[in-house]
Amino acid sequence: MELSEGESNKLSFLQKQESKEKITDIIPNELEDCVIQLNEYFEGERKQFDLKINPEGTDFQKKVWKLLEQIPYGKTISYLELSKQLGDVKAIRAVANANGKNPLWIIVPCHRVIGSDGSLTGYAGGLHRKQWLLEHESPYKQQSLF
Repeated sequence: MELSEGESNKLSFLQKQESKEKITDIIPNELEDCVIQLNEYFEGERKQFDLKINPEGTDFQKKVWKLLEQIPYGKTISYLELSKQLGDVKAIRAVANANGKNPLWIIVPCHRVIGSDGSLTGYAGGLHRKQWLLEHESPYKQQSLF
């Protein structure tokens, strides 16, 4: 995960070869706590973020993102359940769309939302990253047979 110059309001995953922008190692003072907490998360030492955030979005998107913040570490919820929590089961597509517009992946844990049948569906960072994040948070670590 890298922070690109000029992208201070969005968290992004980049592969070195994917990046067309200049990547910087300089961390602005305003983001130091965020970087520390993300490193703790990836090291398995942090399960909840304690950051003041104010992502830009519509009122509906912000409602969805607030609900995402309440999904506990290591747990998942379906898009349908999320729309039920908003009080409208018919809003499932709007919920999925708002989930996909989340600019603060991991911090606002949109990777914890799955299909009603337990399938991994939609993740702006790619399903392989969503799977990795869910496995990272799982209390049951799968050992490789080979």
